[in-house]
Amino acid sequence: MAKTWEELEDIQPIVLKMFKNSMMKNRLAHAYLFEGMKGTGKRDASFLLAKSVFCQSPKQGYIPCETCVNCKRINNGNHPDVHLVEPDGLSIKKAQIQSLQEEFSKTGVESKKKLYMIVHADRMTVNAANSLLKFLEEPHPETIAILMTEQAQQILPTILSRCQTISFQSLSAEKMIEKLISHNVEPQIAPLIAQLTNNIDEAIEYSQNDWFVQAQKIVLKLYEVLKKSPLEAMVSLQDDWFKHFKEKEQIDLGLDLLLLIFKDLLYIQLGKEEQVVYLNEKDRLEQFALQSTSRMISEQMTAVLEAKRKLHANMNPQLLMEQLVLKLQEGSLFV
Repeated sequence: MAKTWEELEDIQPIVLKMFKNSMMKNRLAHAYLFEGMKGTGKRDASFLLAKSVFCQSPKQGYIPCETCVNCKRINNGNHPDVHLVEPDGLSIKKAQIQSLQEEFSKTGVESKKKLYMIVHADRMTVNAANSLLKFLEEPHPETIAILMTEQAQQILPTILSRCQTISFQSLSAEKMIEKLISHNVEPQIAPLIAQLTNNIDEAIEYSQNDWFVQAQKIVLKLYEVLKKSPLEAMVSLQDDWFKHFKEKEQIDLGLDLLLLIFKDLLYIQLGKEEQVVYLNEKDRLEQFALQSTSRMISEQMTAVLEAKRKLHANMNPQLLMEQLVLKLQEGSLFV
């Protein structure tokens, strides 16, 4: 989490420039909404802003020193005037917001300043959101709120209107590949990983992870047996897929890997080979691309995207995958 100003400036230069201007003019807002895709640095930027606010000797007046007691405590998650709220299970409950309000009704432990962050603010229950709204309508002096979300459209308009929205941009695939290669990730695997995450640390972890290597093999095998018979595909699900992809996030990643195979097939058919990401499998994919129509591949991609939607709607993962395999069977989409 201890991302420095320089590291974040390289990823989100516009956001960091805005922070700098606000701090130099002493005009920080009392509430921010950080919105953007997963891995774009929202959480790191929240903690960076907290350090800038509480740092005892900021460089140039706004860059946290990273060495004073306040910077260290924020990095370790134990500063008494910096509070983090995350979903309890699937949602953020009213009791969590009330507990935060009680904390803020006390005088600051070491100064008048207080800062709180709410991760996945879109997951607040209606009651929690209404409680927070009252809090935002009558902000305590020298209090800063930071709400983070990947789904800004899910947040109450009345809350949005009381926050300054800061949009975190995704790194371009080219920039991500460049960064990964500079971190010694193999050029053959970097384009694939760059399509799966915008988070450098997560991407590097994938590149060093045996589970991820195995995941690619299982997904490719599933695609191959799909072309043979429904029975073989179901056996592959039981023998390989369900044993490897257990958690919801893992299943989601597996579906993304499957989706990228169909995308590569489409790129090959369109003559855009330079956009293929399964570089180690390019020869095989060129053969597969000859055996499918563009319409069929598009329909199959739609089926995978629908499975991802159902997964997030908490459909039973085993039933979901069995249904998907039947849909993906060659020709079955057009019966």
